[in-house]
This record gives sequence, C-alpha cells and structure tokens, in this order.
Amino acid sequence: MEALVQLDHSRPGLGEQLTAALRAAIADGRLAPGARLPSSRQFAADLRVSRGVVVTAYEQLVAEGRLISQQGSKTTVACSAPIYAPPAVGGVAYMGAEQSLPIDLRPGTPDLAAFPRAAWRRAYERVLATATAADLGYTDAIGAPRVRQTLADYLGRVRAARVTADDVVVTTGAAQAFALVAHHLRQAGAVRFGVEEPGSPSIRAHMTAHGLRLVPIAVDEDGLDVAALRASDVQAVMVTPAHQYPTGVVLAPHRRAELIAWARETGGLIVEDDYDAEFRYDRDPVGCLQGLAPDVVAHLGSASKALAPALRLGWLCPPRDRRRAVHAAKDAADHGGPALEQLAFADLLATGAYDRHLRHGRRAYRRRRDALVAALAAYLPQCRVHGVAAGLHLVVELPPGTDDAALAAKAHAAGLGPVPLSATRLAPGGPPGLVIGYASQPPDRIAASVYRLSELI
Repeated sequence: MEALVQLDHSRPGLGEQLTAALRAAIADGRLAPGARLPSSRQFAADLRVSRGVVVTAYEQLVAEGRLISQQGSKTTVACSAPIYAPPAVGGVAYMGAEQSLPIDLRPGTPDLAAFPRAAWRRAYERVLATATAADLGYTDAIGAPRVRQTLADYLGRVRAARVTADDVVVTTGAAQAFALVAHHLRQAGAVRFGVEEPGSPSIRAHMTAHGLRLVPIAVDEDGLDVAALRASDVQAVMVTPAHQYPTGVVLAPHRRAELIAWARETGGLIVEDDYDAEFRYDRDPVGCLQGLAPDVVAHLGSASKALAPALRLGWLCPPRDRRRAVHAAKDAADHGGPALEQLAFADLLATGAYDRHLRHGRRAYRRRRDALVAALAAYLPQCRVHGVAAGLHLVVELPPGTDDAALAAKAHAAGLGPVPLSATRLAPGGPPGLVIGYASQPPDRIAASVYRLSELI
C-alpha cells in the first residue's frame, strides 16, 4: 500500500494528502472494487503518521461512498465508487446542491454538523406535547399567528425591524420569498428589476424565471450606487445591505437615505435580502433597511444559514399596501407550510436557544475565517482579500489576466468548490477572483485546501 501513497511530510495537511491519494487510486483502478485496506493502526505505522490521520481519511472516503467500513471487519473499496465530475464553467452551476465535494469551499454552505439537534428535538417534543387539533389542521397560508408573532418580536429585537404579526409571511425558505415578490411585481405590471452588480446568481435565476428583466446596478465600497439606480428606470431593486453578496460591503448610511428617497419618489419597491446579517466578527451590527422605511421595503430572510437549508424556513415582510396581494399569492402557492417545523422554530426563538446557537456559530465561524485569512496570506500572498468582517465567505482577488472561471473549474476537479467572481456579474469585465466559503470546513482542512488551491494558480 505504501507504493500507492507518497506523503510529503514537509507539507501541511497529511490527512488531505492521504485522502487525495487514496481517492485517486480508487478512481484510476489501482485500488480495485472490493480491495481490502490495511487497518488504520498498521497503515499509520507504515506511513509514519498518527493513527488519527488514517482514521480521518478512511472516514472521509466512507462518507463519499468510496470505501465501506463495518464494525469488526476490514475497510474495503466500494464496488461502485461515485465519480465526481467537474461542473460546467460559469453561471449558477457552481452553486448546485447535488454536488458533493471533499473540501467544500462553496459560499453559502453552513456547518451542518453543528445543527443544534438536542435543542431542536426538545423544541419539537414541546410542540408535539402541546399542539392542539387546530395546529395539526390546515393552517393559515401565511403561517400560524403565534409563529408570526414570535418572528415579529425577534426581527424587532435583533434586526430593528418595524413589523407586527400581520406583516410577517412565513415561507418555505428565501426561495419562496423571492418567488412571491417576483410574482407580485409581475402582477403589478413591473418589468425591469434592478440587481446588484456583482450579485447573487441564484437570486437572478429566481427573478428571471418569473419574467422580470434584470438590470445590473453597480456596487462600490459604499454599496449600491443609487445614482446609477436612478438612471436605470427600474420599478424595483434587490439589495443585500447588511452584507452584500459577494463583496461583503455594508450599504452606507447616506446610500440608505438616497435609496429610500428613490423608492418614495418613484413608487419603486426595495427588496431587502437580509443576507448573512447574523454573522459578524469585526464590525458592529447594522439594523435592517425595513426598520427605516417599512412603507417601501419588502424584507426577507431565512434560517438556512443559521440552522439548515433542509428545514425550508424563511419569512417575508412586504409593505402594508402590498400585503394583500402577497397574501393571496402565498395562499395560491401552497395553502401554508409545515406547521410543526414552524412551531418548533418559534420555540427556539422564544426560549433563546436560537440566540445561543448563533453565538456559538459566530465563535466557530470566526476561527474558520481567521484560518482562511492566515492560509491565504501564507500561500497566496499575491492576492488581495475582501469582505472578511462578516458573513460566511470572502472574495480573493486574483492577479490581472487570470481566467477565474477556468481556475474554478480546475478547483472543482481537484475536489474544491470556489465560485468564480465573474459568475456573479451580468456584464463582462471587472477584476478576476474567487468567492470562497469557509463555514463548513474545520481550520486544518481550510489550510490544506488553500495550499492545494495555490498549486492550481
């Protein structure tokens, strides 16, 4: 076996080296289906590494479906190991949830292993013990009243939102909130929709799917350029004011005032995606835009980053003069979401368990952010780094002339998953770069992944 694995003990990330070597040997047939691997103790002795390095590599490859390990028996190569093909270059393909990456550097992926299972179980059990017959029936399409009240209280306390229970629509994630806004705008006759440039490809996909014509509005160090917005002749605009995707800038106070003035003067709608607002490390919290102008701002958010995307929990708070139309659209869409999950989420909010989980997450993500910044400084010192003060990702600006899409494709093939900065723009141009997420990986794996990335540049 030692002939199949050549470790460089002078390089960091011995576990990553071993995992990659075994993965390659399985992929090219040097380790055939059904082949038995040495015990972790024997293999560690042969390779002159700690047993933990081998155990971690075996566990990773078992999780990928490449190895099979059962209690009391040898570890063997799976009979049909999966093949990970690199995705197509460009567009939304980089964000595909169906892709499984050994070291996942995709932005927007939280640490799902940190999901508060015990707190969620207790909340769910309390809900089951106290749920009435009405709670188990067809619920209000916009969410159970006590869920909406709890969310309204939370958004007012934490995000400085000005909402009541009647203003809150509980959605199946942010995706449905975007769909409801887009549907409402089309029904109201809107055609041109402003989006941040650069911005989120997934949001753009939601809006174009409903027939809106996207108009890119430039973003600079103060956030959305409102002068460019005024010249664009759009009827509505999407902004991420607390933590712009992907640059990480915060919408400056004077821009907030200018944006609100634009909406009130033109009758336009501001769609506020409260993206990554919970996760901040080196700056003070910023209140949501809706709290400054509830008459012209539709505020939306979700628990996907803070808890887990699989829960499909989100919310939308439209201006009151648009509330009736949004409620009708929600009722037509699904007659209401899964009530027990919504009630369990409300229990987390009401008991403070959600706040405690966020505090723990901020500490863990700060350590991972620090590890990524340190690794970038060590292995890619020629690159500039942006957007480190908050969120779950940062931007690495590459040397001029770099083809970031081609580099990202190579990184995918190597088992990494950054997004090319060019994929976040509608128009060509702008500096090349990579958008790198750090939330789902422990610090040691982050350092190893940056070293691997540096070899591809």
